[in-house]
Amino acid sequence: MAPSTTKQTKKQTKKQSSGQTSGQAGGQSSGQTTEQPTAPARRLHRAWVIAAVAGAAIVTAGAFTTVPGLLVTPLGEEFAWNRGQVALAASVNMVLFGLTAPFAAALMDRVGVRRVVGGALLLVSAGAVLTAFMTRPWQLVAYWGVLIGLGSGCLTMTFAAGITAHWFDRRRGLVTGALSSSSHLGQLLFLPLLAGAMERHGWRPPVVTLALVALAVAALAILALRDHPADTGVKPYGAREFVPAPPPSPGAATRPPKVLAGALRTRPFWLLAGMFVLCGASTNGIMWSNWAPAAHDHGMRVTAAASLLSLIGVFSALGALLSGWLTDRFDPRRLLTVCFALRALTLLALPALFSSAVTAPMLLFVFVYGLVDVATVPPVIELCRRVYGTDGPIVFGWANAAHQLGAGASAFLGATARDVLGTYDVVWAALSAGCLVAAVLATAVRATLVKVE
Repeated sequence: MAPSTTKQTKKQTKKQSSGQTSGQAGGQSSGQTTEQPTAPARRLHRAWVIAAVAGAAIVTAGAFTTVPGLLVTPLGEEFAWNRGQVALAASVNMVLFGLTAPFAAALMDRVGVRRVVGGALLLVSAGAVLTAFMTRPWQLVAYWGVLIGLGSGCLTMTFAAGITAHWFDRRRGLVTGALSSSSHLGQLLFLPLLAGAMERHGWRPPVVTLALVALAVAALAILALRDHPADTGVKPYGAREFVPAPPPSPGAATRPPKVLAGALRTRPFWLLAGMFVLCGASTNGIMWSNWAPAAHDHGMRVTAAASLLSLIGVFSALGALLSGWLTDRFDPRRLLTVCFALRALTLLALPALFSSAVTAPMLLFVFVYGLVDVATVPPVIELCRRVYGTDGPIVFGWANAAHQLGAGASAFLGATARDVLGTYDVVWAALSAGCLVAAVLATAVRATLVKVE
């Protein structure tokens, strides 16, 4: 029995060997005549599509934030409203823009990103349409201040931080920088067009056009956005392991106050919030609603002032991208210190640079100020993540709320100071000093994980 078994085994082995050799040869021959046996082609990761759609939503929301500055002159001519009345609507918008962000982040965890983003864009569109039919100052506050403030507040850097945290394990700083720049990209795309359209057709048609754009982007968001990589069966970009989607987070209305209550007992939050109060006051607070009137005081045309603000948006986008790239490689605190110091110098020099024409020194201001305008966002988001872990996006939402409180105060007080003093010079000097204080605060933040209870 044993010899017979051995012979059968040898025959089977030879047949298997022959079959494998024949199969390999056939496979090689087939590969030479049809296709190369290479690895499957790399497809674009779904995370990049999600980031692009999120960027489109932020771009659209950003386009609405600069419109009040363009409305000052036409509303004054049509309704005899003063700058303070228009600035009040801008201030309410900025405050709600900030206060909505942390609740929107928790709501996205509860009902999903797609529903919140789609609903926010519909709210923004409704506010813009109603503004076209207003006749009283309180209506501007209600429509542009409240409705658009609430809607655009859902599409802030807190939204960007949540998208980055869920969909990206690598390139977080770069993606955060790109999404941070999206708001200012709205200026680049829409502001010069809106300014030109207002000169030719009045202020109502451009506002209604923005409403239609918001409707189109809302449809895109509802169709393309997904809440989590697991919903599409993919891993987060750069992740080694599949991450299951977390269950809906209960308490969307109570979680942000709880996180805030815990963060208020920690020193880093006060430093970050203090920095961002001064940051908001020295950027969108003063620029979005007071830049065009300040330039007009020196004889500059509205279209030229809007073009300069748009150019600031261009360099802000570049600065945010560069800041995100640097945040992945260097200490975020040092990056913040440099940004605030440079901003202080530019604001201090600004009164001497204004004129009726666009000059080379003014273009240099636009370049430097633009580069550091949004560059503070990626480092602060990263510090919130390092210090507060999974609560980082919500903590950043509250820091961003402080940013918008500073912005709202700056928009209103800056316009009021101009009405009382007849000039913005004192405003620029005060904001420059505030940026120096923010530069000092940045050095005091300790980027170590703390437990928030």
